[in-house]
Amino acid sequence: KMISFDEKKKKLLFEQVSLLLGPNFVISFQEKEGDVFDPLRERIRKEKSRTRAMGADYLGYALIDVIVDHYFLVLEKIGEKIEKLEEELMREPKQKTLKEIYAMKRELISLRKAVWPLREVISRIERTEHTIIKKKTGIYFRDLYDHIIQIIDTIETSREMVSGMVELYLSSLSNRMNEVMKTLTIIATIFIPLTFIAGVYGMNFKFMPELEWPLGYYTIGIVMLIVAGTLVVYFKRKKWI
Repeated sequence: KMISFDEKKKKLLFEQVSLLLGPNFVISFQEKEGDVFDPLRERIRKEKSRTRAMGADYLGYALIDVIVDHYFLVLEKIGEKIEKLEEELMREPKQKTLKEIYAMKRELISLRKAVWPLREVISRIERTEHTIIKKKTGIYFRDLYDHIIQIIDTIETSREMVSGMVELYLSSLSNRMNEVMKTLTIIATIFIPLTFIAGVYGMNFKFMPELEWPLGYYTIGIVMLIVAGTLVVYFKRKKWI
């Protein structure tokens, strides 16, 4: 399949390309206008180019080679997108980032499914003797097979990176939740003794000496501040806040 990267939509586009190779001809079929074969057309127009001199089997190889070379450009774009997602993930993980990560994961799966059949085809061509494909052209197919293996390895590496990004997102989300729970726990712990003190002196007993003391209100307030301050200092020493 011919694969391209849509710069506007930031997604992969797939197009089926079929090649029919004969003794003295190559016929190509594709779904849409526009392709990646312009550099090859330029080489064909040159009178002394290797593409014109080698025959139809080499032209068939050259067409596939152009498609495979374009895979490397697509993988480069994917790598840049993965780096951008990593930066967003480290800076401030959002739900939108997670959706983009999962979308990237699906694209890599689709890319692998598109490349894998080509690996099998080239492997069969490279291992089997053909009357149409000459031995000297078979060397080029062997090199093409190595490129496809390299592409598949790169795709697998990218998939592992994206899977790691999902785990990193979930870990970051868990850490944020832990920080929130930690903050709420500290606040609740500070207010427990203050609530107890307020509850004791909020009871409607008739005989409570402190209630008739002129400085009772201020004293209780100071006690509450001391208790809260002591807890804050204790938490800081423990490096909990």
